[in-house]
Amino acid sequence: VKVWCTNQEASVLNIDMKANICCVKYNPGSGNYIAVGSADHHIHYYDLRNISRPVHVFSGHKKAVSYVKFLSNDELASASTDSTLRLWDVKQNIPVRTFRGHANEKNFVGLTVSSEYIACGSETNEVFVYHKEISKPLTWHRFGSPDMDDGEDEAGSYFISAVCWKSDRP
Repeated sequence: VKVWCTNQEASVLNIDMKANICCVKYNPGSGNYIAVGSADHHIHYYDLRNISRPVHVFSGHKKAVSYVKFLSNDELASASTDSTLRLWDVKQNIPVRTFRGHANEKNFVGLTVSSEYIACGSETNEVFVYHKEISKPLTWHRFGSPDMDDGEDEAGSYFISAVCWKSDRP
């Protein structure tokens, strides 16, 4: 992981990790903390003022962690190619909940969060929305192929690769 300053040519900070890095996100409550999702199935949570080792390593995913996103200063959501989303408390360093319902085994299908909701794509050409208090999907929507009738759609030939919330709307 490299931290850069736009006023300098070289990175100002380097964190050496043994596994491939899939995603990095700053904690919105502090520019000193980052969450790093990696191919080693873990989320490494660092305080940039002391990078000798992570503050905590969150374990529970069975495959690569493809996305990390903060719902709040204390709540972190993660997505993995093990077909789960997970919610973590980074203040208490504990797992909160596991979300299941979408399919995600080989592609990065996107992750977006708001203060209460988590949404992700799926390898079934669907978007799933979860409420942070409920492990099963709150709602989902399947998209049809523009080239075929829904009945002819081949399973697995389309997937959702990115999702986002409109920032000024619920």
